[in-house]
Amino acid sequence: MRYNNLSYLFIICILAIGMGSCSISARVKRADKKYNIGEYYQAAEKYKQVYRQIKSKDKHLRAHVAFQQGECYRTLNNSKAANCYRNAIRYHYPDSIVYLHYAQVLQYQGKYKDAIKQYDIYLAGHPKDYVASAGKYACMQVEQWKKQPSRYKVALAKEFNAKRSSNFSPAFIGEDGDALVFTSNRQEQKSNSKTKVRTSSVTGMPSFNLYSARKNAAGKWEDIELCEGLYNETEAEDAEGSQKQVTTAELGAASLSADGKTMYFTYSKPINGQDLGAKIYVSQRASGEWGEAQEVKLFKDSSITVGHPSINQTGDTMYFVSDAPGGYGGKDVYMAISNGSEWDDIRNLGPSINTSEDELFPHIRPDGRLYFSSKGHPGYGGLDLFYAEKQASVVTNQDTIQWSIFNMGAPFNSTGDDFGITFAGVSENGFFSSNRGQKKGYDMIYSFVLPELEFLVEGIVTNTDGEHLADATLRLIGNDGTNIKTQIRRDGTYRLKLQKDIRYAMLVTARGYLNMKHIFSTEGLADSHTYKQDFSLSPVSKPVKMGNIFFKFGSWELSPDSKDGLEALAKLLNDNPNITIEMAAHTDMVGNNKANQELSLKRAQSVVNYLINMGIEKERLTPVGYGEEKPVVVDDALHKQYPYLPKDQVLDEGFITTLSSDKQELCNSLNRRTEFRVLKTTYNLY
Repeated sequence: MRYNNLSYLFIICILAIGMGSCSISARVKRADKKYNIGEYYQAAEKYKQVYRQIKSKDKHLRAHVAFQQGECYRTLNNSKAANCYRNAIRYHYPDSIVYLHYAQVLQYQGKYKDAIKQYDIYLAGHPKDYVASAGKYACMQVEQWKKQPSRYKVALAKEFNAKRSSNFSPAFIGEDGDALVFTSNRQEQKSNSKTKVRTSSVTGMPSFNLYSARKNAAGKWEDIELCEGLYNETEAEDAEGSQKQVTTAELGAASLSADGKTMYFTYSKPINGQDLGAKIYVSQRASGEWGEAQEVKLFKDSSITVGHPSINQTGDTMYFVSDAPGGYGGKDVYMAISNGSEWDDIRNLGPSINTSEDELFPHIRPDGRLYFSSKGHPGYGGLDLFYAEKQASVVTNQDTIQWSIFNMGAPFNSTGDDFGITFAGVSENGFFSSNRGQKKGYDMIYSFVLPELEFLVEGIVTNTDGEHLADATLRLIGNDGTNIKTQIRRDGTYRLKLQKDIRYAMLVTARGYLNMKHIFSTEGLADSHTYKQDFSLSPVSKPVKMGNIFFKFGSWELSPDSKDGLEALAKLLNDNPNITIEMAAHTDMVGNNKANQELSLKRAQSVVNYLINMGIEKERLTPVGYGEEKPVVVDDALHKQYPYLPKDQVLDEGFITTLSSDKQELCNSLNRRTEFRVLKTTYNLY
């Protein structure tokens, strides 16, 4: 009997194991069914539960469940996807696609080096795969891209974003930019406490609806209201009759006609508790109310999903997204052309726009530029915003349009999902959607604006002693007809606004000083810029030292380092065409006086010869060599710089010999100078 009892227990255990195995297999099938009909949230929950029950030795089933769970999380932008893919790889998932999707999730998380490793594994077996190649390229380039943002300014549009909800896909109503609709799943409090708001089996979040907002007289957004009348809610009691389930449709991704009276939007209504795909519906606005929506028939096959409409300015062309057969993989962007009564000309936009991944949320602008989001083109991670420009129409059997594709870059794109852009008419401001920085994956609406380019010129005007010239006058002349005359501020500064793509000339004058001129341009500048231009005016009444003209030791041969100083002197003479000058050279006290005088004269002549070769009239230049005859007299500037040199002190031999050897050399270097003084200011005037 003991034997029989033991046998019985053994048989019971075997049966239990068999029943458990069948139960796990059935649960996996139920999860697979949820996944196959697009109920990713519910599928993920079922995969999660059953994964824990699968024994580690059942590697094949563990790999399948882990991969499927990862697919659900990846679709829902849940960071848990990475761990699921790691588990699938650990248990030897047979399809190498796991490495591609794992790489994409790592890229989405900003782990670019790790993503590159997974891309490489996948590319080893699929070297021509565009999506993998584009993903790897983006991971290698993204840090450099971040350093080159566009001029657009982006900010969170707090007025549209409700807490603990997703808000996205804004679309302007009309061309004035003072009203819009957007998608949100913010929860509206029901008066009946027994009412339960339906959650989506796809996302696990409350259902999405369309909301409108308008600007008040002060230009602030307000009056956020539910767009009512587009659909009808139905209610059903649960099995116990204690609670009501509200069965609502999912609404989102709208586009409006130019006059704001017609709205196309994405519409998905569950049947028998199942989400069966999206359609595009249209509603007309009359007397301030939206009428009941009607389906837009695009494909004969009703099982084909369509959504994310964007209507052009004339209302005869619609861009939309679909998973129709014959596409390039995932969701593709299509266009439909109306014949007046129906949309009968349906075209896939082709491989230049569509990839094997999803292309979503198209937006067409009046100039024909198409904006969309993609996971397949090189980007920062997740969905990136792109724009496409038509190149040429190639007449084929498919009437294919060739497009050039451009990533919008930072600050529009991030490692998160960036999508659903809209512009206020033809202006460069509007809104877009992103889940950047959102741990729970909520989508938020962001504003953007392209600031006007600002060009300025500013600086300070002084004399050669560094003193501010508050009585100086500045004249700004542009080739667009600009002619501005302004007084320099009391502190010697000035600041003027400039225009784009203009050539300018600035002339600074002051009584008793030589003029100075500066020529510059704002042509070709793509970014705002402030020019810094200081002016140091030379006095007419006293010699002006040229501190950057040099000669080789003991020679009158000009040093190559003198080029900038000589060019500056030539420019000064050209800016003051009515002056003549004495070009003087001086030596120190070292050596024979006669030799020093001869050397200084030759040095002065070398400068004059150089200026003549630069086009300065010979009659305006008088070379003089003073040797050591005219030593420096210490002024305020020199005294401040070298306090041991008394003000008004003549740096002659008698004084210099009283100093230490190093200070003697300094004084000698000060005496070795090249300078000019103005002789006349009336050259060629009479």
